[in-house]
Amino acid sequence: MLKNMTVGSPAKHILIFSLPILLGNLFQQLYNVSDILIVGRLIGVNALAALGATAPIFFMCMMIAFGFTGGLTVITAQRFGAGDEDGVRRSITHCFVASTTLSVMMSILLSVFLKPLLRAMNIPLEIFDEAYRFMIILCAGFVMIVFYNLLAGFIRAVGDSKTPLYFLIFSTILNVIFNIILIYNFHFGVAGSALGTVSAISISVVLCLYWIKRKFPMMHLRKQDWKIDAQFMKQHLWIGVPMALQFSVLSLSMLIIQSVCNAFGKEIIAAFTAALRIEQLATQPLLALGLTMATFAAQNWGAGKLGRIRTGVRFSALLSLIFSLFLALLVRYVGSSMIAVFIKDGDSFIINAGKDYLSISTMFYFFLSMIFVFRNTLQGMGRAFIPLMASLTELIMRAFAAIYLAKILGYVGIFWAGPIAWLGGAVVVTIGYYVTIYHLKVIRDQNYFKNNQRKISLKASINHVNQIPGE
Repeated sequence: MLKNMTVGSPAKHILIFSLPILLGNLFQQLYNVSDILIVGRLIGVNALAALGATAPIFFMCMMIAFGFTGGLTVITAQRFGAGDEDGVRRSITHCFVASTTLSVMMSILLSVFLKPLLRAMNIPLEIFDEAYRFMIILCAGFVMIVFYNLLAGFIRAVGDSKTPLYFLIFSTILNVIFNIILIYNFHFGVAGSALGTVSAISISVVLCLYWIKRKFPMMHLRKQDWKIDAQFMKQHLWIGVPMALQFSVLSLSMLIIQSVCNAFGKEIIAAFTAALRIEQLATQPLLALGLTMATFAAQNWGAGKLGRIRTGVRFSALLSLIFSLFLALLVRYVGSSMIAVFIKDGDSFIINAGKDYLSISTMFYFFLSMIFVFRNTLQGMGRAFIPLMASLTELIMRAFAAIYLAKILGYVGIFWAGPIAWLGGAVVVTIGYYVTIYHLKVIRDQNYFKNNQRKISLKASINHVNQIPGE
């Protein structure tokens, strides 16, 4: 169902739109949690460590796909908000061309440089082969990852956040079934987890295509829609590339942390992997509000309604504050006990190390929530530079903390890296948002003044003409 968020209550739109995204994100995390749960319980710590050691590479692939396609579909949402159906279709074709190019290039590069990358990450020799098999399968399926994110982005761009949720739920169930069959019955090991993931995502791509063809006539492409316009493509890439860079920078910082973490051995890798999955699951309400603001801001920016964007941001920021406090308490006192679920042998050292990470990170959830709200709003408005600068700030702070603090505090130093980076990123995007809004208001007021001056001058001219005596 199409949903126009340029009219009506901003708070109501944000709540209704974010709920399916939240549920979808939860299932997406269950998707990931099911992988490590099945691997950790059915195979063991070595397999869990192999999956966790390569997690930043998979995260990088996912984030580049998510950032690039999310940036491209901002234009789709803006055209929809402006009521330009031809523009929506043309945006879709330009997104397809750009995404196909990205996915093919990434698949080739990852396949060629995967082994050197794994060596550079200090992956222990006893888990190296399993880690390589896991990642090479995901590299082969990267095209499907990109297209699923793109198609889901098209559907959300026109205000439908429910349909991607349904497909994700179905895909998650398939992923669990495939993983159990391939790991337990066919003994494929960690490679079975990768095969299950790629197969489930591929089915989701087919379902998205079918749904778009059946339910969204606006997106039925015509021959003339495939005529590529260089300037229009530039508009898409102007947002898509910085967003992909932004997420790749974040991924690079995670690679650095994981490389430092890997040097502490498979037990710390397993603890860090389990704790991160719990945290990612718990913080999904914050991410859902951020993703909602991207679409809300894009549609209203396309409609020229800056005031509605500001109202939506105020509501989302307040809601994020409440959520971040509640989630921090929940994870601190309940979530930490879940770490044992992921560990087959119940190793107390691994469990306690995971609890240490959660005890530190929960104190910084508020700053993470501000990143989601302000970053996605700026991206929805087509302002990609400030989020990119925030990501660079996170990279620098995370890398410095991971390398420097690890020397002083040991593996606990790694646990401080992410939270410290959230603090830095939150400061940059918050200040950037308010500076952007201030400049836009100044421009709007100047244009309003100029228009009024023209009207006054025109009225004075008319009065002067009327006062001239007739011949």
